[in-house]
Amino acid sequence: MPELRRIPVNGVELNVALAGSGPAVLLLHGFPHTWELWTDVMADLSARHLVIAPDLRGFGASSPAASGYDAGTLAEDAQALLSTLGVSSAAVVGIDAGTAPAFLLALRRPGLVRRLVVMESLLGGLPGAEDFLADGPPWWFGFHSAGSGLAETLLEGHEAAYVDWFLRAGTLGDGVRPALRDAFVRAYTGRQALSRAFSYYRALPVSAAQIERAVAAARLTVPTMALGARPVGAALEHQLRPVTDDLTGHVIEDCGHIIPLHRPRALLTLLRPFLAAGAAEAAKAA
Repeated sequence: MPELRRIPVNGVELNVALAGSGPAVLLLHGFPHTWELWTDVMADLSARHLVIAPDLRGFGASSPAASGYDAGTLAEDAQALLSTLGVSSAAVVGIDAGTAPAFLLALRRPGLVRRLVVMESLLGGLPGAEDFLADGPPWWFGFHSAGSGLAETLLEGHEAAYVDWFLRAGTLGDGVRPALRDAFVRAYTGRQALSRAFSYYRALPVSAAQIERAVAAARLTVPTMALGARPVGAALEHQLRPVTDDLTGHVIEDCGHIIPLHRPRALLTLLRPFLAAGAAEAAKAA
């Protein structure tokens, strides 16, 4: 079992799961998840790596935060977490809400991020996702972003059913283990927990502007792997291709959005050699 620690960073206190030893790998979850999204992946990677899996600010057991749900601040949280843990080089893996902060961290701090893996998300309004967005973004983006707390008002008292919908849809109907399902439901139950989660969506215009400015100023030089499944597919890879020097892309077949829980073995088959190559490069450089 991972060790759980509460670590103060960047004005908040993060709940962080730590396991293993060796070259560091930072794992950033999305919605409606917590660090436990990575349970199956951590068990394998921790044999060769120090695996670091925080609850993002305001999510799960991390402390509530009134602001800072934009990708830039979440990237600063990740950087501060690595610094506090004494990590000078890490591979960074992000999915869903964790993708944009992982991307910005790698773009801003290529000396800190050894390798980047991003999956099942889009990066603001970067070109390349036009086919995916042909009918507009997924319906919940607008619902979660609505002002006046509309989503919280409608969902309070119905959180379990709502989270269940995402867990089933994100695994093509298979669902996740009861213990994990219950952990996710607990993390998103209550008006304040919902509000903090939806603050990420309400900050998406700010995050998109941050991404646009970042790619105008620099290219992504870190070796990067973009992974897709259903529904995002290759859209993220297409967004990254024009701004990335070293990019590998894969679409995992018969896999839903929640790749680390739906197809962990397929994910690990791609992650292990990619992360090992980065660790070997780091050792050679040292």
